[in-house]
Amino acid sequence: MAPDKFKGSLAAPEVAAALAAGIAREVPDAEVRQVPVADGGDGTVDAFVAAGWERVRVDTVGPTGAPHSASYAVRGNTAVVELAAAVGLVELPGGRTDPMGAGTYGLGVLIRHALDHGLREVVLGLGGSASTDGGAGMLQALGLRILDEDDTEIGVGAAALARARRLDYSDLHPAVRDAVFVLAGDVDNPLLGPDGAAAVFAPQKGASPPQCAELEAILAQWAHLVDTSGHPFGTRDAHQRGADLAGHPGAGAAGGTGFGAMAVLGARQRSGIEVILELIDFAGRVRDADLVVTGEGAMDEQTLRGKAPAGVAAAARAASVPVVAVAGRCALDSEQLHGAGIARCYPLIDLEPDPARSIAEAARLLEELGARIARDYLR
Repeated sequence: MAPDKFKGSLAAPEVAAALAAGIAREVPDAEVRQVPVADGGDGTVDAFVAAGWERVRVDTVGPTGAPHSASYAVRGNTAVVELAAAVGLVELPGGRTDPMGAGTYGLGVLIRHALDHGLREVVLGLGGSASTDGGAGMLQALGLRILDEDDTEIGVGAAALARARRLDYSDLHPAVRDAVFVLAGDVDNPLLGPDGAAAVFAPQKGASPPQCAELEAILAQWAHLVDTSGHPFGTRDAHQRGADLAGHPGAGAAGGTGFGAMAVLGARQRSGIEVILELIDFAGRVRDADLVVTGEGAMDEQTLRGKAPAGVAAAARAASVPVVAVAGRCALDSEQLHGAGIARCYPLIDLEPDPARSIAEAARLLEELGARIARDYLR
């Protein structure tokens, strides 16, 4: 069982557990391995904990600065840090958006904690962010001083970033020099322009059209400031900074956090689901399986562009293991499914056409689908 979350309904481990219960009901002697996955968004840390990684809890702050507890996953020298768990939309107090005031400082607190405890490979799961601050807050938490024209440190959030005039790297966490940062996500948008962070994603975070234009200008100024401030460690990774990075695929991820991480931390971007599958040794786990069940809340064309089910199906196909999927709803036809290596999709809507009831009763319905899959494939 290798599903992603059903957003707004069940976390990936809950989806896997419900499917496993349905299969056990029909085929009691079946050996079912629950390997919930994620693609870098919310639920990423839970997927690693389910795979046996250690959970580390940290007192941090949410996207608007409210005290908040979040966690990251650890194994060996590697930390998996999930942006959504610290400063995601799901952590907005009362669900009230704050497109100009929200920031990524709380994400930086998690990274700093990992670095303080000797971890030197940090995987950043980017997705579900509440802010459009170009990763500035994250970098402030790591010691970057962002100064206004009076050489006073600015606050956190996009509105404050508009006053930025100078960067002081002297207090940047020293472990940044030796650490390896990997961005895990499924967004390939640049920082600026019609496909950039402000134009595409800021409206989802509550920004009005005038605010989107203002955020675009703030991010452009931020990119110029980073470009003209040099690199904190001299010429190291000089090719990974500068104005060119603003157009780099993934720079616009998580409100421009991708850009800040690339330019200052030297981060490199990879497909979120590919990183997750590699780190949990999915290839080793799936090798002797008879069937893989994956899925997510909505299976549509976005699924085919690097979402978790597509990554799981590709890895299973490489091991010559058949794959079926479950979903709240499935907008993919049989040709699209087969092209992705998925034999069939079982949508909840087949059992419960009312979307509200389908969401509310997802666990029960997924158990029924698990039983149906067992009858179709395991008997």
